[in-house]
Amino acid sequence: MDIFLQQLINGLTVGSIYALIALGYTMVYGILRLINFAHGDLAILGAFIGLTVITGLAGSGGAPANWIVIVAFVLAVLVVAIAGVLLEFTAYRPLRNAHRLSAVVSALGASMFIQNGIMLIWSPQTLTFPEGIMPQTTYNFGSVVISATQIFIVTVSLLLMLALYLYVNKTRFGTAIRAAAIDQDAARLMGINVNKVITSVFILGPALGAIGGLFIGVYYRQAVFDMGWIYGLNAFIAAIIGGIGNIPGAMIGGLLLGLFSSLASGYISSTWQQAIVFGLLILILMVRPTGILGERVADKV
Repeated sequence: MDIFLQQLINGLTVGSIYALIALGYTMVYGILRLINFAHGDLAILGAFIGLTVITGLAGSGGAPANWIVIVAFVLAVLVVAIAGVLLEFTAYRPLRNAHRLSAVVSALGASMFIQNGIMLIWSPQTLTFPEGIMPQTTYNFGSVVISATQIFIVTVSLLLMLALYLYVNKTRFGTAIRAAAIDQDAARLMGINVNKVITSVFILGPALGAIGGLFIGVYYRQAVFDMGWIYGLNAFIAAIIGGIGNIPGAMIGGLLLGLFSSLASGYISSTWQQAIVFGLLILILMVRPTGILGERVADKV
């Protein structure tokens, strides 16, 4: 039972990170019917920017101050959000009326460009995050250990997901996003600036992804230039499981994927973890081809 509870805590932590990154995939798909394969690399770019800020401001003298960590998160969000807008303007907007395959190739090219750019700037070596970025407090419940870092990641992730859900469903501009997701031509006729909506999606998605990427670095205390592919792939799987194009679906899919991956690693083998994840995806798609929430609110973000 203790093993189950420990893996449950670990799974919720990782799943909340997957959910944050998955939101970027699902929002872009909801508007453009495009899989932004560069999104995972944008998220990891946030981890490297945060690491650079922390090491640059804190130096090598012990744990960084709280204000340094806050600055790292803010700058990571800003830089990655700008990168997301530039990506939309250069790689996707010129191909908006082209065949979907052209956009997919452009997305893959953008992913390789960002990944290799990270490698050239920060080197191909694995970089280590300094200790003490998050409080080192742990809470023991029998043999179950919960760290303050895990509590922080899960809490902030859930708050951000709730804020995004409320923004999209309860605000005027959120209504414009949902309208553009349903029918862009009709949205234009109603006076909605669709280009502005699309740009906002490429700001919100990468911004949340940057926080998720920095959470990965903080949690595992390392960053390597090509890890955006595997984390991006898992987040993409989470979006599909939940019903791609659906914000609550991405949240649910990310949490479920994290829980299932953690339990598979704890009870079976970490070597087979990725294969088991794909098996879960296949089973869910066999039962519900559009994902868990895909049919109920199809084509909406």
